[in-house]
Amino acid sequence: MKEPIGLIVDHFSEAVGVHPEMMRIFMTMMGALFLAIEFHRKKSEGRSVYAAIGWLLSGISVYLLAEHYVEIEDPVLVIMTSICLPASVVLAYVEMNGSRLDPTLVWLRGAVAWSVIPYYVVYAIPALNMGFVEMTGSITVWWLKASGAGSYSLGPMMVDLAQDGHVLTSDWSGSRAILTEPLGEGGFYLPMLNSGGQPVSIGFILSCSALQSMIVFVGAIVALSDVSWKRKARGLFISVPTIFILNAFRNAGIVWLHVNYQDWRWLGMDIFEFAHSYAAKVASLGAMFLMALALFGLLPELHSHVMRILELPLRKKDSPGS
Repeated sequence: MKEPIGLIVDHFSEAVGVHPEMMRIFMTMMGALFLAIEFHRKKSEGRSVYAAIGWLLSGISVYLLAEHYVEIEDPVLVIMTSICLPASVVLAYVEMNGSRLDPTLVWLRGAVAWSVIPYYVVYAIPALNMGFVEMTGSITVWWLKASGAGSYSLGPMMVDLAQDGHVLTSDWSGSRAILTEPLGEGGFYLPMLNSGGQPVSIGFILSCSALQSMIVFVGAIVALSDVSWKRKARGLFISVPTIFILNAFRNAGIVWLHVNYQDWRWLGMDIFEFAHSYAAKVASLGAMFLMALALFGLLPELHSHVMRILELPLRKKDSPGS
């Protein structure tokens, strides 16, 4: 049985004649836009209704993804998406009860807004979406060959449509400039082929590009209003290329393990599920944590904001910002 919030969104989507996934994307973008508006209102003080709405919309839209991760049995992402809803409620409460603008809350608005907006621009423009997928697949194939791990190639670009199933993008009549129909779980993807041209049961999608991880750091750094662009550029130079390179190793490693250990099983999991849903995610989170520590030395303002986030719900209504 579907959880209540998902049912409400589904019923509302049906009432207005919009697919639930398109409604979720709309909620995500509106939430980010509300947060962006408040972030750039430098003279904003006191309670912020727009920001509160932005947090709620953002939290609900991410929370709605939890059902999908439950279906594919990805516990890490189930936990991460599920906690977004209560976190957004807390932040909305803080926004509605704040008597003075808190610098950390302002930074958090900008960090979330400018993490979400660029990602969904790429997602909603098929040409960009396919470009990132093509780049990710090509780099992985190149790295596998260069490292001696095997010779592979990429099949034709496919698109998984929520209502029409899987079709070749060459046969797809949709717009390349703006997404006008909901995508399925796979979205735009490239199947992978071995040296004999046979499928290896792995495909590359947008999430394989680590764009989400890179954009999180971009948003967090760009939102530092009192930091010079020279220092921001240094932070971006450390974080973005590092994530890009580490992700190439991650993708290549998962492919190599999947091809060479197909009979491996542990607690009912095959090697792909273990490597993709557990090992790679734990390693990625660890790498991002270490990268954040490195950035804290270069950008102490970022460290200050991160450390103060947990204090926001505990601040008294009349306590001054700093």
